Amino acid sequence: MHYDINEKEIIKRIKTIKKKLGKELVILTHHYQRKEIVYLGDYGGDSFALSRQAAMNNDARFIVFCGVNFMAESAEILSQPNQIVQIPDLDAGCWMANMADISIVDESWEQAVSVIGEDKITPVVYMNADAVVKDFCGKNGGIICTSSNAPEALKWSFKRREKIFFFPDKHLGRNTANRLGIPPEEVIIWNPETPFGGNTKEAIKKAKIILWEGYCLVHTRFQVEDILKMRNKFPDAKVVVHPECPQEVVGAADDAGSTSFIVNYVDQAPAGATIVIGTEINLIDRLAFEYPEKKILALKHSLCPNMSKITLQKLLWSLENVGKVNIIKVPYKIKKGAKKALDRMLTL
Repeated sequence: MHYDINEKEIIKRIKTIKKKLGKELVILTHHYQRKEIVYLGDYGGDSFALSRQAAMNNDARFIVFCGVNFMAESAEILSQPNQIVQIPDLDAGCWMANMADISIVDESWEQAVSVIGEDKITPVVYMNADAVVKDFCGKNGGIICTSSNAPEALKWSFKRREKIFFFPDKHLGRNTANRLGIPPEEVIIWNPETPFGGNTKEAIKKAKIILWEGYCLVHTRFQVEDILKMRNKFPDAKVVVHPECPQEVVGAADDAGSTSFIVNYVDQAPAGATIVIGTEINLIDRLAFEYPEKKILALKHSLCPNMSKITLQKLLWSLENVGKVNIIKVPYKIKKGAKKALDRMLTL
């Protein structure tokens, strides 16, 4: 779609449509969206919190999710029967989610189970995964987690079975294991391109946590050297990073947490504070804009191209064709298992 009009006119048209549809329309915007998109949304935040918020809105018929595909899928899974979920760009995917293709996940699970036994291992799937992987998790007695509640999800799992297979982000899994005091020698990486993940059967039997070889390209760009450089330049600064960063980076930072944690961290910091943040650049730029009395700096410029695919033009096009284009629909048989895993998380 192409609009031969300026940004100001696009925003005006979006606001006109919002006013016309009123409570029937809900626009969800993830923290990593461009700030002009965020400011047009009805709710902003982490992906799962947004999905829950929309599902609880009984008046909303149309849910437009400005984020990436797995987020819109989660909104659809939790949505009410009368609600339609759309995304402004169907090509807004997620590299990390794509690293856990369901056919390879199924094959790897069967290999692990053949060594350990099905009654001894629980799948824990990070929210950043496709609906079919969430469905796999639900069908196999597992649970979904977010970057905020990953420790609670692992504790829940260990109460039921002695081992965990964590998908798809190895860094969130490793950092959570560290928080829980799991010895490093009891945590192994599973490379799905090799038999048994590249591990011996003895190593698999010894492991308490098996981590899928997946990662976020945004958060793996940060290195310890980046933190050292910023500390040298800004000695009084606090460094906070996302737990999708490598464990060495998390260990060198002052704190680590989800996007909502980072937002709250900045909000609660005193005026004049210097905060260096290791996450997606759109969130950092918006925080710097919203908190001019504090010095908000990027640990390094790291952009998510998929999040940036959502533009004002695409949002306008979606709204002008509300309920008709780029509709996200998760088949019932997949939704059933995924919802089961999400419901387990909600009990935490």
